[in-house]
Amino acid sequence: MNENVVRLRDGMARGVLSFPLTSFGAHGGLDIAAYRAYLERQLATDPGAVFPACGTGEFAALDEDEYREVITAAVDVAAGRLPVVAGIGYGWAQARRFARIAEAAGADALLVLPHYLSRAPQDGLVEQLRRIADATPLPLIAYQRDHVAFTPESVRRIAEIPTVVGLKDGHSDLDRLQRLTLAAPEGFLFFNGAATAEIQARAYATVGVPAYSSAVHAFAPEIAGAFFRALKAGDEATTERLLRDFYVPFVELRDTTPGYAVSLVKAAARLRGLPVGPVRAPLTDPGPAHLAELERLLTRGLDLVGA
Repeated sequence: MNENVVRLRDGMARGVLSFPLTSFGAHGGLDIAAYRAYLERQLATDPGAVFPACGTGEFAALDEDEYREVITAAVDVAAGRLPVVAGIGYGWAQARRFARIAEAAGADALLVLPHYLSRAPQDGLVEQLRRIADATPLPLIAYQRDHVAFTPESVRRIAEIPTVVGLKDGHSDLDRLQRLTLAAPEGFLFFNGAATAEIQARAYATVGVPAYSSAVHAFAPEIAGAFFRALKAGDEATTERLLRDFYVPFVELRDTTPGYAVSLVKAAARLRGLPVGPVRAPLTDPGPAHLAELERLLTRGLDLVGA
């Protein structure tokens, strides 16, 4: 098995998967120095792997030069301590361009974000991954959410592509997901990529998918880490307390406004003094009322874990 895949598997078992925000300055430009400082703080909390320039990192708002800077900085800051899995996306032709940039920057693997706009048949979803795989030797993780949803037969087919090593699930259809895990070969990687994945982490674990990404880690690794440890230890009291008093109210606030899966996370990071800056259009930053509620939730969550 590819050494990078082994490291990724080990990381997924060891800690939450970190999806860092991308730092922009007050006028909207990429602030790479701030991004490096932010990454240093995030990686000091020992996540299982880091996924720069993905959905939380506003991949769709980056041009190729900015993307190159972001991935290069992530690889440099990680310094081999943990796997770096870069986001790529759009159609296969553009995804191949981003894959080559990430490969040159030293990324260990790639997360293939859902393609742009159009719904596609299963044959097309498989061919999309095959064409990307033809352009890079890096391990690929497919990401299903929104208009991308693989069938068990398609999972069998993509697993036959030598460099496709796993699937991130954002649909939270556990019946379907169980069918996918049973269709995949032994060793194929699955992880929970639902928005605010902690909400469904226990349910995913029941179908054999305990690993998950954590948007909360992007602004409060203390909370994300406490939840991960409690879940792993079977500490139901702590798990339920964090879900009831922090995660569920956070999700309720997140669901009030489109785009808050990123905007609210970035606002929370700013409340903590992290140098991430504003979101880029078409996302919008929260207004005063939502910021006040977010600050109350953040204070409550940190108090719950003694931070």
